[in-house]
Amino acid sequence: MKTTFLFFTSLLMALLISCGGTEKKKEKGFSYEKKTATETKAKSTSEKLPASQKVDLSNKGIGPITSINLPATIDEDLVAQGADVYKKMCTACHRPNKKFIGPAPTEILKRRSPEWVMNMILNPEEMTQKDPLAKELLIEFNGSPMANQNLSKDEARAVLEYFRTL
Repeated sequence: MKTTFLFFTSLLMALLISCGGTEKKKEKGFSYEKKTATETKAKSTSEKLPASQKVDLSNKGIGPITSINLPATIDEDLVAQGADVYKKMCTACHRPNKKFIGPAPTEILKRRSPEWVMNMILNPEEMTQKDPLAKELLIEFNGSPMANQNLSKDEARAVLEYFRTL
């Protein structure tokens, strides 16, 4: 019994010694390991959101529209005209409810001012050159600039009214 006790005690000591001991020090340099959450830099929420999801209702954009008042009620005749213009001129790049070549216009007036939307419709070249938000959208949508459809102010206003219903 004494021999068995000594044998198991020796075995236990050998296991304990083999588990501990020298610690390998990591060499600094190239590593494939992912950085932990504490190592990554925190970004502000505006930097995390893509431009199409950012909310900026104070920016009026660059172009002929400086002020517009939208009535509380929606003009159904204007909506019908706007829907027709949208189907003819905009559906090549925009889908009402999903991202396509360009952003989806659904609930656009919750993210952009009406002036900004109309200026983007009427003056897309200058907007993508000078407006910071339009520049970000251009980058987000792979550098695909919005084509100038040469719409009149009345047609653009009709499209804006249609956007109010989406």
